[in-house]
Amino acid sequence: MSSVGRKLFDLEAYEARARLGPCFVCAFLKGEPGYEHELVYEDADHVAFLDRWPTLPGKVLVAPREHVEDVVSGFSDDGYLRMMQAVRRVALAVEEVLAPERVYLLSLGSRQGNPHVHWHVAALPPGTPYEQQQFHALMTEHGVADVAPAETARIAAKLRRRLA
Repeated sequence: MSSVGRKLFDLEAYEARARLGPCFVCAFLKGEPGYEHELVYEDADHVAFLDRWPTLPGKVLVAPREHVEDVVSGFSDDGYLRMMQAVRRVALAVEEVLAPERVYLLSLGSRQGNPHVHWHVAALPPGTPYEQQQFHALMTEHGVADVAPAETARIAAKLRRRLA
């Protein structure tokens, strides 16, 4: 895939949901309607699931089960290392399943919106033109990936098998 097809994204509605709605990770873990995600990995302390509005196909979010709001000091030394091991485990699966040019890892969110710590694991498809890489590839302002539900399900199943 040389570049990712994009579709428009309602950034205003997303921002309102992120700032005014419940914590999306906690709501997902509680099974609240409207906060469903495709789970690909879980252990006693962490979950990984496909991003509902991915900017790149197969984009995975990895989060602690516990509601933590500070990406560094919110964890003990051991807890941080375990979190990073979970992120790495998921990233290795993403590399194997999607064979990207590069895997991007970053933690986004803030206390003003999406405060629950989570890491984005995003696979840049090979052949993506340079001007569409890096921040451009990750910004919802440029739309979200136009991925068919069947393809999303296929990616999720492969990730689950790899992470089992």
